[in-house]
Amino acid sequence: MNPVKVENLTVAYQKKPVLEDVQFDVPEGKLIGIIGPNGAGKSTLIKAVLGLIPKTSGNVEIYGKPYSPKERVVGYVPQRGSVDWDFPTNALDVVLMGRYGHIGWFKRPGKKDVEYAKECLQKVGMEEYADRQISQLSGGQQQRVFLARALAQDAKIYFMDEPFVGVDAATERAIIDLLNDLKNQGKTVLVVHHDLQTVKDYFDHVILLNINVIAAGPTEETFTIENLHRTYGGKLTFLEKGQIMAETQRR
Repeated sequence: MNPVKVENLTVAYQKKPVLEDVQFDVPEGKLIGIIGPNGAGKSTLIKAVLGLIPKTSGNVEIYGKPYSPKERVVGYVPQRGSVDWDFPTNALDVVLMGRYGHIGWFKRPGKKDVEYAKECLQKVGMEEYADRQISQLSGGQQQRVFLARALAQDAKIYFMDEPFVGVDAATERAIIDLLNDLKNQGKTVLVVHHDLQTVKDYFDHVILLNINVIAAGPTEETFTIENLHRTYGGKLTFLEKGQIMAETQRR
């Protein structure tokens, strides 16, 4: 059974389709890149799958059933720019929010939950910042805290919206190492990504999106020059030794 299956998904804003008749499924235990140009609907796709925005039509199944947050099988890391980082809370409390699906919103986290949250901070190299206000952290540190919160959810499937944007090289390396650890545990991870030069190094499977799904499948078979031309149109630039650059502005 596929972890995620999307059928005939359409999302429209003021009657203008942002996603149209999107269909794909993904294999279990893989790192999957969602790739496409600015305005392709990549972030919208994740939000529609998770029910954060309304669908015009279509179906989404998680392990063969309509998605419900109550199932606690999905973790989500939104774009860092969409978060109010001035909210008065520290890094540990942010990570503990990932445990509320297990303990309930009206119960206080127990000792085991706190220890688990600290372990998640340790995995992303942020244990020494547990008591630091999130507004005092750098962009890369904030991203690591949000990844720790997703780990605290202890999910089977993770959706991550551009986790590499605005982070330094060390943080990017730490993030991809963490994603590979999740994959090695049998987790499925879908990542909105914009850097075409790292796609083959990072992902086992790709979804090429531009309002419609242009192609989806194993990276070696799907991430081809022909499919990239179909996805990006004239927005591709080819460099030496087959390197590719493309429009990298976020939606």
